[in-house]
Amino acid sequence: MILAAIATLIWLYLYFLHGHFWHSGPELLPARPVTAPAVDIVIPARDEVETIGAAIASLLAQDYPAPFRVILVDDGSTDGTAVRAAEAAGSDPRFLLVSGATKPAGWSGKLWALDQGVARSGAELLLFTDADITHDPRHLATLVARMGTPERGARLDMVSEMVRLNCESRAERALIPAFVYFFQMLYPFARVNDPLSATAAAAGGTVLIRRAALERIGGIAAMRGALIDDVTLARLVKRGGAIFLGHSGLARSIRPYPHLADTRAMIARTAFTQLRYSAALLALTLIGLALVWLVPPLAVIFGGGWSFVLGLVAYLLAVLSYRPTLRRYGVSGFWSLALPGIALVYMEATLASALRHWRGTGAQWKRRDYGAGP
Repeated sequence: MILAAIATLIWLYLYFLHGHFWHSGPELLPARPVTAPAVDIVIPARDEVETIGAAIASLLAQDYPAPFRVILVDDGSTDGTAVRAAEAAGSDPRFLLVSGATKPAGWSGKLWALDQGVARSGAELLLFTDADITHDPRHLATLVARMGTPERGARLDMVSEMVRLNCESRAERALIPAFVYFFQMLYPFARVNDPLSATAAAAGGTVLIRRAALERIGGIAAMRGALIDDVTLARLVKRGGAIFLGHSGLARSIRPYPHLADTRAMIARTAFTQLRYSAALLALTLIGLALVWLVPPLAVIFGGGWSFVLGLVAYLLAVLSYRPTLRRYGVSGFWSLALPGIALVYMEATLASALRHWRGTGAQWKRRDYGAGP
């Protein structure tokens, strides 16, 4: 009964006091900016031939009332990414293709590519986005409108969005909404957006940042080796300015994760990095996840009396908290009943990430091995 009571207390806190993370909001709605500064859109790309054409075409089709450019930094692709991007852009003068230089030691590939793109930019605002994301024509204007202006008293240094992830296959329906849900739990968006809270986070698929704010933190070089670069950037920017994190209804990732192993690999790639490569944090995390996700259903199945009641309360709070995220992705609410099993997959992937680190292989992505260290 003690474990069931602890689990219930945790869920009462999570549901009522943890920034209402489960609301699955806010979402940026289409808007037009009061003032429209010039924007440079920087896309780091490495072997993205299947998605880059659609991404480039959607960005060049933006309905934005000021000059903007699309700067693609080809980071050593071997699959024709640069050719496909150039075909999609045609003769549009707003498109600039940069052939990335060899990555220096100590840099992550994505950040090195971003740094080269920033070096070719002179605009007041910079939009960092991924090569697998397509954008509604209203997206750029909406992001700039959310940045605000000094005249309207709502000036932000950075706006980021959790773009809509691909969620079509059975494996995606099982794990992708949970990925977003767990991210919201880890970084409650309301706390991220509260200038008085220390919580900071961003979603790397869409990051609009003021050049002045980027220069204030020391540029991309200030986080050159970060593997979880979006959260690192948010932490640096929030130390001296206001940021916003929300959900996007105007941008979506077209990268598929058709099999369970694909999503698991995405999780395992940087899970131990998130825990700062700490065995103690890993142990505490696994214990905490077991209390939150496994104890309630086990108490319902095998407990009696107060253990059953407490387990049922905790389990119902978990189920209810997951429903808004499932609705956002158009997935049946019955998947909320499977949260304990889904959590087991995430726990195993986190442990696998740690084992990979201890074996010396570290994080791997796009034919690059980032080693076992931070």
